[in-house]
Amino acid sequence: MRTICFYFQVHQPYRLKPYRFFDIGEDHHYWDDFSNKSIMRKVAQKCYLPMNALLLELIEKYNGAFKVSFSLSGVFLDQLEEFAPDVLESFQKLVATGHCELLNETYAHALVALKSKEEFKDMVQNHQQKIKKLFNGYQPKVFRNTELIYSDEIGKMVSDMGFDAILTEGAKHVLGWKSPNYVYCNSIEPKLKVLLKNFQLSDDIAFRFGNKAWDDYPLTTEKFINWINEIPAGEEVLNLFMDYETFGEHQWAETGIFDFMRHLPEAVFSKTSFSFSTPSEVSAKIAPVGKIHVPIPISWADEERDLTAWLGNDLQDEAFDRLYEMEKLVKSIDDEEIQRDWTYLQTSDHFYYMCTKFFSDGDIHSYFSPYDSPYDAFINYMNVLSDFMIRVKEKINEKESPKVK
Repeated sequence: MRTICFYFQVHQPYRLKPYRFFDIGEDHHYWDDFSNKSIMRKVAQKCYLPMNALLLELIEKYNGAFKVSFSLSGVFLDQLEEFAPDVLESFQKLVATGHCELLNETYAHALVALKSKEEFKDMVQNHQQKIKKLFNGYQPKVFRNTELIYSDEIGKMVSDMGFDAILTEGAKHVLGWKSPNYVYCNSIEPKLKVLLKNFQLSDDIAFRFGNKAWDDYPLTTEKFINWINEIPAGEEVLNLFMDYETFGEHQWAETGIFDFMRHLPEAVFSKTSFSFSTPSEVSAKIAPVGKIHVPIPISWADEERDLTAWLGNDLQDEAFDRLYEMEKLVKSIDDEEIQRDWTYLQTSDHFYYMCTKFFSDGDIHSYFSPYDSPYDAFINYMNVLSDFMIRVKEKINEKESPKVK
């Protein structure tokens, strides 16, 4: 069996509105409703709706032989319900075909696996319930952690929760001479399969497709098929993992990205020995060749494939630590708004905006940030966190104070 596994990350954060020091204690609504709605509708028209329609067309054209998988963050699904029910319906149609797999993740697309096992488990279970509710009882079997963040210990936590497999980055410094085009297993819990992204071929589509300065521009279907056919015969699975917004948003329709995807399945079927599979099918059908050892967490971000996009400077570390200092207090409060804001404040994007990396990855970080600088992102987040802290303490005091008759 030689197969291609397509996985798409689909996520939009709830962005914070400009929140001044003088708003602390006065304004408890933190979210930029206008921006969140307008961005969702823009990306829906450029990416989600046309790409979902194309994938449905391809699945039907090839009678299910073409397959894909998605990880839809909980905060993304919340926004679909609020701002884009037409997009939600289009995802539901894809899943209903039986040839589109949904993966589990943390509800808030959070970094919580690095901080709290209890909160991590709660978030994963909340995401499971959301998927079950919106997709007719669907139960994911494969896990994908936020930004493909993975380590041996995170893998063990995921295995203990009953998942069959996990997706992560085929990082060079982890693989060494090994190829990402095999199935591996967790070094602590070997029953957990580990699927590794082929970052070279994935990034050719996700990042380099429309780059006219790239030596291999333009990327045609024929050229990509030639690269696939160069994969040694013994290597069994090609994992193409990328942001779903690659199609139409990061790579505009004018680049030909939709036409590339439209013609890719036919070229794979007619000119290669590869099929298409979902992650759970890969996990079930292909045996691991050995353990993958990842003692220090990796991700799919930047050249280093580490955590420095989110936790690489003092600003990020300070915000991250202050947030999770409140975990036990927040968990003791039965208040829907507090719990919602707690969840949304954990989204990894807030820390990504505080990144101070430059050179090769700086443009990527600035592209995604709504702030003028990482410092502005930090100040805005900490102002919000200060108000949130006040609200939490007030709720605790209400709970502990005796009621006056």
